[in-house]
Amino acid sequence: MFSRKAKSTIDSLIGASTIITGNVHFKGGLRIDGCVKGDVIAQADEISMLVISEHARVEGEVRVAHLLVNGEIIGPVFSSELLELQPKARITGDVNYKALEMHGGAVVSGKLTHEVDEPILKLAVPILAANNT
Repeated sequence: MFSRKAKSTIDSLIGASTIITGNVHFKGGLRIDGCVKGDVIAQADEISMLVISEHARVEGEVRVAHLLVNGEIIGPVFSSELLELQPKARITGDVNYKALEMHGGAVVSGKLTHEVDEPILKLAVPILAANNT
């Protein structure tokens, strides 16, 4: 579905002087330079990328495939693919991730949980043919 090599583009920007009160739902790429007081959620099963810049702040749940943080998140974080924590990243809340890249200086105050793809087990079920003769 989404690989580390896949190119994501930023489709939308929340500017540095912008404060949004309410949930933000998006698909594709989003960069936040301002403040969001609400959940920031990418469309499920789509390639998505969220950039939280150095002076940005999100107060709410964050759900996205690829998350790059250099600002502040207060709330739970769910990254279904790659979570990149830059040196000035600050997260207060539990973090669920598939792959993690954390630079020196980044701070997480919460529980880190590595989510793994669960293998699909195929059960061999014998098919019994009824012999009615």
